[in-house]
Amino acid sequence: MQAALRRRLGRAPRVLRAAEAAPRPRCAPPAPRCWSCGGALPGGAGLPRFCPGCRALQPPAPRPDLFRLLGCDRSFRLDVQQLQRRFRSLQRALHPDRFGQRPPKEQHYSEQHSSLVNKAYQTLLDPLSRGLYLLELNGVEPAQETDCDADSEFLTEIMEINEKLAESKNEDILEEIETLIKDDLQEAKKLLAKMKYFANLEDKLKNKKIPP
Repeated sequence: MQAALRRRLGRAPRVLRAAEAAPRPRCAPPAPRCWSCGGALPGGAGLPRFCPGCRALQPPAPRPDLFRLLGCDRSFRLDVQQLQRRFRSLQRALHPDRFGQRPPKEQHYSEQHSSLVNKAYQTLLDPLSRGLYLLELNGVEPAQETDCDADSEFLTEIMEINEKLAESKNEDILEEIETLIKDDLQEAKKLLAKMKYFANLEDKLKNKKIPP
């Protein structure tokens, strides 16, 4: 009997080490709760949410996806009319004037939401800021104007165009510059479209390199 007990005790450290090495199940994060009534909130992180129980407006997410916020696909090409409709709809629902009789905390949240919706709309409406935001979402830091690696030929071209704009009042020259800029913007759109495919390939590569 003592021998059997010793054998069992001898196995105990091995069992404990095996239990420690085994992967532990991850605990699911706690379900979000309403700040006002404590009720459970529905999904849709990043989107403006109202408590289904007390209808209190919830705080905005820390870093929401601006495309998702305004109901757009994460793409350089987007439907401007759809963007405008979503913007107006959110502004009506979240405007601080609608929350004048609500608790101070909810008034503050409405101001935050309204500011965020304005920022999202301005960012996605302008092609340049939209492209830069896409780069940011894909982890690509855009080159700064002072980068020493900037294309010298490109910088020279920009300087020449600026000089022409500053000096010339000739309509023909202004139209020529406008055409040149439009052509360059089209090229930039093509590059951003290619960037989307490269970012997709990069994600697949990262997934391949993750050890099983």
